[in-house]
Amino acid sequence: MRPEIDALYNEKYKMKNPLTVNPIFKTILLLCLITSTSLVGQNDLKIIRLNLDDVIDLAQSDAPDVQISKTKLSNRYWFYQTYLSDYKPQIGLRATFPNLNRSIQSIPLPDGTQAFVSRSFMENSFGLSLSQEVALTGGSVFAFTGLERLDIFKNDLVDRSKSYLSTPFVIGFQQPVFGFNTLKWAKEIEPLRYEEANRQFVEELEDVAFQSTVLFFDVLIAQLNVQALTKNKADADTLLAISQGRFSVGRIAETELLQIELSAMNADANLASAKLQLQSNTERLRNFLGIEQQVQFELTPPEDIPVFLIDEDRALVYAKKYRSESIAFMRRLKEAEREIAEAKANRGLQMDISGQFGLSQVASTFSNAYEDPLSQQRLTIGLNIPIADWGKAKARMEVAKSNQQLEQMTVSQERISFEREISIKVQQFDLLRTQVELANRAYVVSEKRLDITRKRYLIGKIANIELNLAIQEQDAARRSYYSALRAFWTAYYELRRLTLYDFAEDKPLVKE
Repeated sequence: MRPEIDALYNEKYKMKNPLTVNPIFKTILLLCLITSTSLVGQNDLKIIRLNLDDVIDLAQSDAPDVQISKTKLSNRYWFYQTYLSDYKPQIGLRATFPNLNRSIQSIPLPDGTQAFVSRSFMENSFGLSLSQEVALTGGSVFAFTGLERLDIFKNDLVDRSKSYLSTPFVIGFQQPVFGFNTLKWAKEIEPLRYEEANRQFVEELEDVAFQSTVLFFDVLIAQLNVQALTKNKADADTLLAISQGRFSVGRIAETELLQIELSAMNADANLASAKLQLQSNTERLRNFLGIEQQVQFELTPPEDIPVFLIDEDRALVYAKKYRSESIAFMRRLKEAEREIAEAKANRGLQMDISGQFGLSQVASTFSNAYEDPLSQQRLTIGLNIPIADWGKAKARMEVAKSNQQLEQMTVSQERISFEREISIKVQQFDLLRTQVELANRAYVVSEKRLDITRKRYLIGKIANIELNLAIQEQDAARRSYYSALRAFWTAYYELRRLTLYDFAEDKPLVKE
């Protein structure tokens, strides 16, 4: 990434700037987060304890998707710099040192015939030019100064000589009268395109945060499943041992013992399946973060729900103000207008006017080449009048008008969909917060019920079927709670992406 991009991003955005992150930032952060470098079992895995913010920070600093986004922003930055350079003076240097010619060539004679003549000469030239595009008119102005020297070498026909042609200065212009003004329309469209790219970059960072949240909860829920199923397996083994003792003294029937044995086997199978799912989800998160070494994550659930309310009207205002779509809508309509202007300019009379004024002089010495220079003037008016194009120009004009109408309708429909999406997401977000609270209370109640049911079973007060029912209900409540927690946080980061506004901190993600 170029320094110009770093400076631009620092100036443009308030949020943490991933473009300026040192390449070894990720390694340092990982080392800080690694709380144990001991071997885990037989897998030689390092344990990394992370919370949701840590995972998002890692992803936004050096994830492969972020590197792609940085490259796209850099590409658009240099496109924009190219556009800006079109409106600045262009200075050029032209020189020939030397142009030597010793040859026999055919040249025309005064009487109109041709003759082969031995030529021996050398030309040297130097010129400095300055040009400037004029966006207001679509034309250009230029200035030039230069010097040429011609050396004729002695042969049988001529003696050695030298001469100078000086051009102290020449100024001129070139102006299309009815042509399409490319610079004018670029001045209206390119800044929009560049600002759109900047905001798309922030949106892509929020996309990374959203994907990080999804993968974080994939691993977290898989870990919690393994923990719960490990405990269930231990409980099932304990119950099996107790039940075998009860069966041996005739306190339970064989069918109940078989049911408990089946539950123990199911616990083994469920635990094996959960471990496989955890391994798969861990690999996906590791690859997304760009971590090459094998690691084991220990994730902390983000159970502290931020307390803030999102007003639907405010969210819509932020989305219209900060999202790239708002700028894209304007750009697309401007581009449709440009197509009509171009079709209109190219369908009728075309006229170009060019002219120049300058001084020049020829002399045999350098000093005399700049004495009493002679003036030179040129004026050219060119016309191009289409007589018959068989409706081609009219067809192009109608196509441009049709495209504009189509774009206007499309943009109008997309704006409605855009606003509707924001409204729905805000309404859903408030419901998700309530759902997390309800699911949390249900999870706490189910744990207490399971604990009481397990104790009652151990003392023989209830049957196995009631214990299995309590285990299933507690497992369902746990899954429901963490699913609700996942839905809340993914919705939160999706709202950030949709509005480019941090409602928890109450500030925009794009510098105003």
